[in-house]
Amino acid sequence: MTYHSKLKNEFVDELFEAVLLLEDIEECYRFFEDICTIKEIQALAQRLKVAKLLRQDKTYHEIEEKTGASTATISRINRCLHYGADGYNLILDKLEEEKK
Repeated sequence: MTYHSKLKNEFVDELFEAVLLLEDIEECYRFFEDICTIKEIQALAQRLKVAKLLRQDKTYHEIEEKTGASTATISRINRCLHYGADGYNLILDKLEEEKK
């Protein structure tokens, strides 16, 4: 069983293939603005920031103040960091590596 077995289908494959074709931030803005609502994009960005702050050992209170995320959201992301498909850690490691 793979991590994405419940998620995997033809439509999701096509979506992810489309995302992989985006070449820069401008293309990302254009695509995501059309495919998502502003709130959806902001929620995704907030979750990534929460994961980053959790990895920096920030407290739930600090994260809540900085991001506006609920403690339920922070808790869910924390569970994903430790017991999930390792997607947050994968991308956060790549982002850190790119900054070097």
